[in-house]
Amino acid sequence: MAPTNPGAPVRSAQKIVDVLAAQGVEYVFGIPGAKIDAVYDALADGGPKLVVCRHEQNAAFMAGAIGRLTGKPGVVLVTSGPGTTNLATGLLTATTEQDPVVALCGAVRRQDRLKRTHQSMDAAAMLRTVTKFTGEINDPDNAVEATIGAFRAAASEPRGAAAVVLPADVLAAPTTAGITARLPIPPLAAAPAHAIAQATDLIRAARRPALLVGMRGADPESCAALRALVAATGLPVVETFQAAGVISRALEDHFLGRVGLFRNQPGDVVLDNADVLVAIGYDSVEYDPVLWNNDVGRPIIHIDSLPADIDNHYQPALELLGGVAATLTALTAGLAGLTLTAEYRNQIDKQRKALAGIDAPARDDAPGGPGLDPVSVVLRLREELDDSATVTCDIGSVYIYMARHFRVYEPRRLLFSNGQQTLGVALPWAMAACLVRPGTPVVSVSGDGGFLFSAQELSTAAHLGLTFTHIIFRDNTYDMVGFQEVLKYQRKSGVQLADYDIVSYAAAFGGRGYRVNSLDEFTATLRQALTEPGPSLIDVPVDYSRNTDLAAHLHDDTFE
Repeated sequence: MAPTNPGAPVRSAQKIVDVLAAQGVEYVFGIPGAKIDAVYDALADGGPKLVVCRHEQNAAFMAGAIGRLTGKPGVVLVTSGPGTTNLATGLLTATTEQDPVVALCGAVRRQDRLKRTHQSMDAAAMLRTVTKFTGEINDPDNAVEATIGAFRAAASEPRGAAAVVLPADVLAAPTTAGITARLPIPPLAAAPAHAIAQATDLIRAARRPALLVGMRGADPESCAALRALVAATGLPVVETFQAAGVISRALEDHFLGRVGLFRNQPGDVVLDNADVLVAIGYDSVEYDPVLWNNDVGRPIIHIDSLPADIDNHYQPALELLGGVAATLTALTAGLAGLTLTAEYRNQIDKQRKALAGIDAPARDDAPGGPGLDPVSVVLRLREELDDSATVTCDIGSVYIYMARHFRVYEPRRLLFSNGQQTLGVALPWAMAACLVRPGTPVVSVSGDGGFLFSAQELSTAAHLGLTFTHIIFRDNTYDMVGFQEVLKYQRKSGVQLADYDIVSYAAAFGGRGYRVNSLDEFTATLRQALTEPGPSLIDVPVDYSRNTDLAAHLHDDTFE
């Protein structure tokens, strides 16, 4: 959309919409209100498509998913008071997990800012606790500047949420000030050559070098450079949850698993025993170093666009700061001809077999109780989806099983909330995936508890004509809390939930609902749901009785 009447005074609300168009924003998520309606009115004349949601928190989740999936800030537009405070959880999740989001928040008139009046509050003070940048405009001439500043802050590493507080009287006031250029953040160059040379020497001298890839290693350019490095060197790779999919099918033999949450995976064994560990785009919020780094003296090479967060258990011997993709490309050139020892390759093969062994026992395991084995359900889901699918996962015990057993081969095709572990993200994230990846399969999974945190957006999904399948792992408890209580106190408290009728719920909101009772029934229903237009819900009873044993077990295996 071209800027409205260049040089002529227009409402600053219109100038903000011009900024959204110039930034390439395709969708704006939100709920209207009197203090922000000037921007809604401007959107009626052109600009990004408006998606009216049922709750501001879910609007923020959708904007966060846009940010994660595209790398460009998603936008949320809300009114003053509770309209703004309802964003807190969504913005906190985006900031912690480094998904770029811009929140445009209405506010009372400037003259009412300090009065005890309708929806008056210090919105900027609240928003600063959950964003990396918050600006409050006080003049129509700086509305555009503040909005551009929010976009640049959200897109700069570490990415996250940025907010602009927009008083209603400022939005209505005329201005000629505007910025129509996109002004993207320029890419960083590679780390200094001398640092890359040092890293090359450390890796070549190592007997068991390994790669730990985190969230910033999953950016498209970084992922491509990582794959070239692995193809050239044969180095084993361990993914964090946020980096799921960085290893392609062609490089499958170098994948040693995914780590996070509980320290009992083959990937943890690889991390334990590496004598030089290369951390690529890793952020400590993904998997606290105290959980995986038992040997502080072991050399760690930190490759990232950001300095390392120094920790008692994370003290890199060498930091390669610069563009991750450019640095990996330079490192690959320096490691040309690297050959792992036969002994180390045998050790890697052993852990590859251990990784495969996690899946095998449960693939066709008969349920011992009324519910299905959650591993079997995850593996069936995995078999039915191709590499074009996007899968979003909620928090709860389902998160453990999806992280352990669901493989993807492209980055940002399996989405977790691994920083704040926020309930309710799966359904809104799936809706955003439908918008930016039309025509591809989209599946969201949650527990029966987490589903109801955002289930009202099923109405929004049906209204938009979005097609996706949501799978509910049902046990009618907050099981992830429950089994941890058992480990601590030998009993559960406050985790029991009531049953509800998913089939009727889905129908009430314009979707389809199914309840299944066997693996074969689940498979047949899933295949049907994936071909149907609109949203479909599949209610799957699961047996989580093994979870306490699963969480209590810590992997003691080591390389021999």
